[in-house]
Amino acid sequence: MRFVHLYSIARGLRILFFATHWLSVIPMKNGLYFFANHFSSGILIPALLLAGLWSCTPTGSLDESGLTPLERLEAGNKRFASFHPIHPDQTLKRLQELEDGQKPFAVVVSCSDSRVPPELVFDQGLGDLFVIRTAGNVIGDFELGSIEYAVEHLGVSLVLVMGHEECGAIKAFLESDVHEAEGHIKDIVKAIQEEPEEQEVLREAGRKIDPAVRANIRHGVEQLKNSGPILAEKVQEGKLNIVGAMYNIDNGKVEILW
Repeated sequence: MRFVHLYSIARGLRILFFATHWLSVIPMKNGLYFFANHFSSGILIPALLLAGLWSCTPTGSLDESGLTPLERLEAGNKRFASFHPIHPDQTLKRLQELEDGQKPFAVVVSCSDSRVPPELVFDQGLGDLFVIRTAGNVIGDFELGSIEYAVEHLGVSLVLVMGHEECGAIKAFLESDVHEAEGHIKDIVKAIQEEPEEQEVLREAGRKIDPAVRANIRHGVEQLKNSGPILAEKVQEGKLNIVGAMYNIDNGKVEILW
């Protein structure tokens, strides 16, 4: 039995609304109106409602056994960006399967920005991704430890560091010479300021947002590749792939950078 989500019900009700509205405004005569009214309420409306529910219901699990972890992410993003997500692994069965433990196929380090939810961007479900989010996808000791846990104990072989266009944390860094950040936000800005890649971009390209975002992503990738002892060792052994990516908030597409 399929696990019906609230958005499925909403779409079914939307179809129902337009169907009844259409039947109410079309000109009819005497017996024809009586027939259409009873036909719509007795047969057509329930059929349209069920069709709406069925068309939006997640398909459950997705067989991508022949794909690499990175290919799975790329395939999921293609579905998302083309407005054809299938919402895999969001069934009651999947929920019950995870009672015995998790086995995510990738770690995604991304920004906390509410416009960039990795599970939606990559069209994944329960137990598929091990997600770590901070403003500006800044990586400190706690984040490193979380990534190491996923790699060492959960067997994850892919870490993707994903920045995005118009990142607020990067903007705060670029504007720090004019507007000083307040509270603990200044700690995030300071961490970004200290990234060698950002200093290089400032010298070569000035205070431009896109190069700064890409430099921040590159720093995250290099930081993880050189983080010993666990991550650096796994990379050297060929057991771990660490890549960088940029999310386009205008069209939903993820660009793999390195």
